[in-house]
Amino acid sequence: MNFPYLKICLPMVVLCLAAANANAQRTRVSEPDFAKLSNDKKVKPVNREMSLSTEADYKNGIHLNEQPGVGVTWLPKPTFSNGTIEFDVKGKDVPQQSFVGIAFHGKNDSTYDAVYFRPFNFKSSDTARKNHSVQYIAMPLYDWPTLRSRHPGVYEDSLYDAPDPNGWFHVSILIQSPTISVFVNRNKKASLVVKKLNERNDGKIGFWVGNGSGGDFANLKLTEMME
Repeated sequence: MNFPYLKICLPMVVLCLAAANANAQRTRVSEPDFAKLSNDKKVKPVNREMSLSTEADYKNGIHLNEQPGVGVTWLPKPTFSNGTIEFDVKGKDVPQQSFVGIAFHGKNDSTYDAVYFRPFNFKSSDTARKNHSVQYIAMPLYDWPTLRSRHPGVYEDSLYDAPDPNGWFHVSILIQSPTISVFVNRNKKASLVVKKLNERNDGKIGFWVGNGSGGDFANLKLTEMME
């Protein structure tokens, strides 16, 4: 029996499979094992002490302690360029003592981009404070005071469906240089969309905490778009 439609459909199936395979080859997914990295001494905490997470649902993670100055824990290579950075994070509802996020496109301990959160502003009744919930910075030239002074409301914003400031929340950062989009708790609408303030297109990744702040981080997943 002759099925002429198969002659048309089968090539289309082959093309679809080939396209799917090509798309799969253009991404690299990694989920760093922090226990192994810690045991192998391959993570580099800067200006912080690091311990492994013990919470049941967040075992693949770390805690950074509180102390003066900015702290970051850099991951070992490979570096990250464009794609999606996902992780879970927990700060606390204490004004000026909880700044938690991630640094990327890092060149050294003082040159990097970062997106971070101020959980103590998440549920504030003060609109101005609420609009300072998520922040983008590009160090060393564009820290938050410079950006807030020169470009008010551009590089920081409030969150859609703001989470519990004392609880864990999920972050997804889509980097399509020069655009950076930040999503919280899998909300389809970005809470912050900005243009990069430098020409760095790749670099190191590390969990980041601000002055006087500690934080908890877990379940890091990197999906990098390959050229």
